[in-house]
Amino acid sequence: MEESLTKILFDPTIGRIITSIVLVLIIIALSKFFRNKSVKMIKDVDQRYRLRKIISLVSYLVIILIVSIVFSDKLSGLTVALGVAGAGIAFALQEVIASVAGWLAVSLSNFYKVGDRVQLGGSVGDVIDIGILRTTLMECRQWVDGDQYTGRIVRIANSFVFKDSVYNYSADFPFLWDEIKLPIRYGSDVNLARTILETSANEIVGSYIASAQETWDKMLEKYRIENANVAPTVFMIANDNWLEFSLRYVVDYQSRRITKDKLFTKIHNDILATSGKVQFASATHEIVGMPSLNVKIMGD
Repeated sequence: MEESLTKILFDPTIGRIITSIVLVLIIIALSKFFRNKSVKMIKDVDQRYRLRKIISLVSYLVIILIVSIVFSDKLSGLTVALGVAGAGIAFALQEVIASVAGWLAVSLSNFYKVGDRVQLGGSVGDVIDIGILRTTLMECRQWVDGDQYTGRIVRIANSFVFKDSVYNYSADFPFLWDEIKLPIRYGSDVNLARTILETSANEIVGSYIASAQETWDKMLEKYRIENANVAPTVFMIANDNWLEFSLRYVVDYQSRRITKDKLFTKIHNDILATSGKVQFASATHEIVGMPSLNVKIMGD
C-alpha cells in the first residue's frame, strides 16, 4: 500500500498536474487582483472595461502556454489523435468557432465597440459587453416608442457579423438625421410658418451643427461621400388636403425622442401665438356650402 502511494506521489505526471494547478491558481489570483485594481485606478468606464478584458484574455493565454510547457513532452505522442479529434470537434462546434472568429473580427476591426448603439438582426440596443462568443445589448425600441431602453438584455452570437448587416448608430458619425412633418392649412401665412420651423430648429438643435459639421468633415476625408448639409432645412409640398412642411435636422443619436418632443412643443406654441395666421390642418371634413332644400311637411 505504501509502495503504491509512494509511486503515485512521485509519478512525474502527478507532479506536472499539481504544478499546473498551482500555477493556474496563481495566475487566476493575479488576474483578479489586477482587474480589481483597475477599478480603483482608472475612472473612465470604457478604458476600465477594455483593460479588464485584456487582463482576462492575457491570463487565459498564459494558462494555456504554461500547461503546454509543463506537458510538452507528453503531448508529442498525441499529435495524430488530436488532429483527428480536432477535425470532428471543428465540425461539431462550427457555430462556436464562427462566433470566436466574429469576436476577433469585432475586436480588430471597427464593427462596433462597447457603448455603441447598433442594430444586429432584429435587435436594436447599446452594446454593454463583447464576449468571446456573444455580444450583449441593452435593448431599445420594441414596445417602447423612440430609442429608449425596454429593460431587456439581448445576447447575440458574434458569428452574426458574417451573416447579415451591422448597423452602427454611433461609430464615425454619432448623429442622425431626423424629420418631423407638419400639416398646415391652406390660406395660412406660408412664410411665417417656414420662419417658425426654422427658428425652432435653430433654438433646439442649433448646438449640434458645429460638432456635426466637424465630424462630417472627417468623414469626407475617410470615405467617398458627398458633402451633406447638417444645418436644419425646411421643405414644403402641397397635396389635396393641406400644405405639408418637413423639417430635417441632425440630432445626437441618444436624444431623438426628447429633441422631437421639444421641437413639437415649441412649434405648437409658436403657431398658436400667430392668432390664426398659421393653422394646423387635419383630416376632419368641413362642409363649406350646401344647396337649398325644400322641405314639405305633410299634415294630417
